[in-house]
Amino acid sequence: MKALKEIVSWIVPIVIGLLVALLIKDFVFQLVRVDGPSMQPNLENNERVLVYKQSQIRRGSVVVFDAHGVDPQAVAKTDYVKRVIGKPGDTVSANNGNLYVNDKKVNQDYISSSERSTGTGNWTMASISQANRWQKNMGATKVPKGEYFVLGDHRSVSNDGRYWGFVPKKKILGVVKVPFWDTNKTKRNNVNKQWNEFFE
Repeated sequence: MKALKEIVSWIVPIVIGLLVALLIKDFVFQLVRVDGPSMQPNLENNERVLVYKQSQIRRGSVVVFDAHGVDPQAVAKTDYVKRVIGKPGDTVSANNGNLYVNDKKVNQDYISSSERSTGTGNWTMASISQANRWQKNMGATKVPKGEYFVLGDHRSVSNDGRYWGFVPKKKILGVVKVPFWDTNKTKRNNVNKQWNEFFE
């Protein structure tokens, strides 16, 4: 009986700890790894960042979402990291490397002029939906209700909303935060706080 009590005294704290860890992962935050160059220079390939699941999604927020069923080429359990540019009801367009949301110019100081303009062209949502043959929302002029328009920071290499359309809110896992221990303050601000200065 004494041995059983001793075993239980070890097992119960371990089980409680595992349950707390699972609850935190499912409802509060989790650590994720960035895969690929599409968010350079602000997030690097293989960099680990925190994803907060209860944070408000704003224009300029960097988010992680389940790309399966969003990007036709994404297989199951594929997560993408991108920046929210358009919220439900917004119009988004590009002209000479400048981005416009609801006809207001977006502040893109967080990326270089080549990253915002090389290979991106001039477009509206309706024109890119037709040029890239979106499977859903072909010809859309506004971001649909309950969905978001996202772009990678390194526009010339990013596979993002320009090519496949919008991200449903239910697919978004959470908002990315570069942790405080990352010593690059500029990069932290470009990811964590850029939404404060979204428009010029």
